[in-house]
Amino acid sequence: MSSRLLTPARAAILATVALSTAACGSATASSGSGSSGSGSSSGSATTVSVTHAQGTTQVPAHPKKVAVLDLGVLDSLQSLGVDSVTAVTKQGMPSFLSGYQEARYTDLGSMKEPDVEKLAAAGPDLIIVGARGAAKYKELSKIAPTIDLTVGSKDLMGSAKKVNAQLGEIFGKQEQVAAKHAALDAKVTAVKAKAANAGTGLILMTSGGKVSAFGPQSRFGLVHQTLGVKPTAATISEDRHGQAVSFEFVRDAKPDRLFVVDRDAAIGQNGKAAKEILANPLVDATPAGATKQITYLDGQRWYVVGAGLDNLSTMVDEVAAGL
Repeated sequence: MSSRLLTPARAAILATVALSTAACGSATASSGSGSSGSGSSSGSATTVSVTHAQGTTQVPAHPKKVAVLDLGVLDSLQSLGVDSVTAVTKQGMPSFLSGYQEARYTDLGSMKEPDVEKLAAAGPDLIIVGARGAAKYKELSKIAPTIDLTVGSKDLMGSAKKVNAQLGEIFGKQEQVAAKHAALDAKVTAVKAKAANAGTGLILMTSGGKVSAFGPQSRFGLVHQTLGVKPTAATISEDRHGQAVSFEFVRDAKPDRLFVVDRDAAIGQNGKAAKEILANPLVDATPAGATKQITYLDGQRWYVVGAGLDNLSTMVDEVAAGL
């Protein structure tokens, strides 16, 4: 259902939830007047102050009913064993998060256009959005405390770690987050050692038979930024959707290795597979094509989910396999 039309039923629901949220906020402020609101693993704090992509929000510590509109965050919460998720956006749900397809989780539809009426009726005490749902932040904030945990691309790993640390603080999982970050760091160090002698790399995405290239500061910048694969000398504009390129561009970039995301396969859309699209003489003329150093990345993990706690580890593994 579109969230653009405010039906009488939806208006009533939102009004009821807003009054309930206001009452809860007053109670929390009263009980936490002697606290900094920073939260603690002991559970003594009633709220946690979260600075996120769209401001700073006081959210309940250890929330009981959480609506998640970002699959990367959902991956992190699954990794941490958080059991208070009650509503999710099921559209595009990958197989490794399929447990959230169960009927006990309210289906909010898509990340970009969630069913706001259903979300309000679910009565969450915390709503979490990411990049795809960021535009709905103000609207959703009227229902319950909402935080935008979008992971930035300029420092993808640092931004992802910050988000994970915030989730750890909210849900009292700080030790688990620290342990998983330590394991991830060790894995990254090993992959960087391999990348040092692997030559240059170029990241491509195929969609609708066309090809886009992604640079070091892009959504797929993990390959270059974190794992140390040297980018080609080719200049690539840093757009979230990549830079549309020709096969001549790919040939002239002379990558030693290609890392490829098939967007159509990732979102379940019919179209020519990436392997078919790249099977041409211009790609074959590159060092990567000549030596068959082309790694096809899992599109669901790279394009749909992104920087989730467990997913990041698997993404690192995929790059390592291509070095």
